Amino acid sequence: MKKKLISVMLCAAMATTMFSSVAVHAEGDDEGEIYMFISQPEYADAITTLIDEYKNVEPGVTINYETTQNDYPTLLKAKLNSGECPDIFSSTSGKEIETYKEYSLDLTGQPLVDAMDDNVAAAMKDANGEGCYGMAIKGNYFGLIYNQDLLDKAGVEKVPETMTELKDCVEKLKAADITPFTSGYAEWWVFKHVFQHFADAASDDVQKMVAGFEDGSDSLENYPILTDNFFEFIDLVKDNGDQKPLETDLSGEEAALAAGKAAIMIGQGAWVESDLMKINPDLKIAFAGYPVDEDASHCQVITGSDQALRVSKDSENQEIVLNFLNWWYTSDYGKAWFTDVAGVVPPIKGDFDTEYEVIKQGSASVEEKGAAPLEIIYSTDSFHQAFGEAMQAYVEGSASKEDTISTIEQKYQEIDGASN
Repeated sequence: MKKKLISVMLCAAMATTMFSSVAVHAEGDDEGEIYMFISQPEYADAITTLIDEYKNVEPGVTINYETTQNDYPTLLKAKLNSGECPDIFSSTSGKEIETYKEYSLDLTGQPLVDAMDDNVAAAMKDANGEGCYGMAIKGNYFGLIYNQDLLDKAGVEKVPETMTELKDCVEKLKAADITPFTSGYAEWWVFKHVFQHFADAASDDVQKMVAGFEDGSDSLENYPILTDNFFEFIDLVKDNGDQKPLETDLSGEEAALAAGKAAIMIGQGAWVESDLMKINPDLKIAFAGYPVDEDASHCQVITGSDQALRVSKDSENQEIVLNFLNWWYTSDYGKAWFTDVAGVVPPIKGDFDTEYEVIKQGSASVEEKGAAPLEIIYSTDSFHQAFGEAMQAYVEGSASKEDTISTIEQKYQEIDGASN
């Protein structure tokens, strides 16, 4: 995921990540420093703006903000193993709530929990369905993002809902000399975002299915939509997309779609719209679920919160950390920040107006067709990274489909199965 240097604060060994040191200056009684080490650098500008605003609340607090996506799980584990747990760190929600529970403060009873959307709060509970061990930067919508002008130019009258319709769409785009896809295959996490749409269509109980993969009692081979349709989609994108798909990252995808060089962006969601509109304020966006088979009802967007911000239970700055996070979820500015600054689906209760098309169309799609489960929260990011790397090898051609499926099943058991 893209990186941007805000200000260099730590040693050269960490120079590949992004840093921001924002001294918070305003009237208030808190004093101290907060070390915030999280993933999701796509929100770096928005979070920096949030921190800047907080200086109007607490003058004596310094927030040292560091973000990276590449190898975040590895970097976090290195910090935890060395006894340097950040005051605020991140993980995925769902399964990883339990993985990092021993380091995390239970936020139950905090004002932010009362403000949290019930579905978001459910993803922050431990394996026993208890507590609240995280908070979200966002709710989310996952799906395919289209350049509507290019669809119109190619004579595509509606976004596809089945694989056959998707292939017809691709042929019409090619006939109009338009590159159908931009892939983002340089990013390992793109593959987990795509795969979950196929996994949701494969089973009525996707959590049970994933658990079966982890303990070896179930196999991908039992689900043709995973072993055939998913790989067919990956191939379709590779064959009708970027010239160098494994060199196309998030920023490359954004540039291609916004500039009209490609018609369909995969692996993304609501978080990219702000960047797209900065590149091309006149961009017309269409947003829908993935065509995964010939059943149009399976073409659903996915909504939910896949990421969690955690508070170190051993933080020496716990009080000022909680004050900051409670302000974020409950103040007028903090509540408005989600839609007005970050342009995301708010993870808190309330009615919100938005100008973002992905959020509006995603909400309309859920009203019409329902939403598919957020499958990615049932696996850890350590597994997802290994999964993405296996898929990159497949796209590269250095691994066959059969070998890739075998590797994925092995990683399910070795990484997440071993932690159960």
